[in-house]
Amino acid sequence: MANITFVEHDGTEHTVDIEEGKSLMQVAMDNGVPGIDADCGGECACGTCHVIVDDRWIKATGAVSEEEQQMLDMTPEKEVTSRLSCSVNLSSEMDGMVVRLPEFQM
Repeated sequence: MANITFVEHDGTEHTVDIEEGKSLMQVAMDNGVPGIDADCGGECACGTCHVIVDDRWIKATGAVSEEEQQMLDMTPEKEVTSRLSCSVNLSSEMDGMVVRLPEFQM
């Protein structure tokens, strides 16, 4: 089965199975990955599901919407490959993807 690895700020890794069609945020929440707050429940309205995608996987996550970009612009730990995990829909092509969690969610 395909999987994704979430890496906490302290280096702790959580590898979870991909569930196609679900968001990266939902899979993290379903598997108890700490560091994804998801205060708005996946509506791209709070920025508390911020992740930093490994460079080689950023294209697989798709385009950033204007709404998502506005939320990311308010995130103090924003990096070039930052995404809101609620906006990334999973597919089996993402097998092996690595995402890092920031030290703090906004």
